[in-house]
Amino acid sequence: MAKNDAVDIKRINELAKKKKEEGLTESEAKEQSKLRKAYLDSFRDNFKKQIENTRVIDPEGNDVTPEKVKKILDSKDKKDNN
Repeated sequence: MAKNDAVDIKRINELAKKKKEEGLTESEAKEQSKLRKAYLDSFRDNFKKQIENTRVIDPEGNDVTPEKVKKILDSKDKKDNN
């Protein structure tokens, strides 16, 4: 993760702690929601990229990557070549 993500996580945690201890103001609740959404969007995007770049090889050396992932990889390769 980038340095900004670490700062966002720190702030998310600060707001979560404050929410438990004393509650949040309306603006803090909005900030928390915005930060959580940005963090989750980034996490999902990074996870998707990781899965899309993964091949599964069995002990005999055969590619046993699930068909759904193969289709994504094939369509991604076609886009990159155009």
